[in-house]
Amino acid sequence: MYKKFLKRPMDMILSLLAIIILSPMLIAVAIMVKCKLGSPVLFKQKRAGFKGKLFTMYKFRTMTQEKDEQGKLLPDSMRLTKFGKMLRSTSLDELPELYNIFIGDMSLVGPRPLLAQYLELYNDHQKRRHEVRPGLSGHAQVNGRNAISWEEKFDLDVEYVDHVSFIGDWKIIFLTIKKVFLKEGIHSSASVTMEPFKGSSVEKKKIGDLKEE
Repeated sequence: MYKKFLKRPMDMILSLLAIIILSPMLIAVAIMVKCKLGSPVLFKQKRAGFKGKLFTMYKFRTMTQEKDEQGKLLPDSMRLTKFGKMLRSTSLDELPELYNIFIGDMSLVGPRPLLAQYLELYNDHQKRRHEVRPGLSGHAQVNGRNAISWEEKFDLDVEYVDHVSFIGDWKIIFLTIKKVFLKEGIHSSASVTMEPFKGSSVEKKKIGDLKEE
């Protein structure tokens, strides 16, 4: 009953309240991004949502647009500034996703929305993460976030899909707040961003150089 009738209204009400209450912070962060990183202030990217449908996800930019002599973007480690790291470690870069939640692209709690290119790489088990709306935070985020493997993340996502509940969602919300304050699991051990998912099969497909921010 909660999953079918109450989860979406709760998302709409709470996201709207959060946007109103946090509006001074949203404006302040937008101004700082503009001053320190330039335009555009928002990072926009197509992500896979409910039932695999694509939508545009919004975040505050955390990287510069610096390019090399060939016009290609520099590596993430060179474009991620101290200010950008601060936005990520505090999860302030995620605040614009409240708009995605309000309009129905996302939920407060659910599997994180991933790159559209990953859709063709999932096995049948992993595809089940799209049976619910993607979330601002989720079961995988409070159990390791970027510090665990892709396969572990997907297993946790599917576990969430099978056990969606009001109490479970609020537990994840409170654990998320705790994780943000403790700054746990922000980066994987090998990179400033999570390494791209290349599939779980023996013959892994390539998805190009596009990374998540």
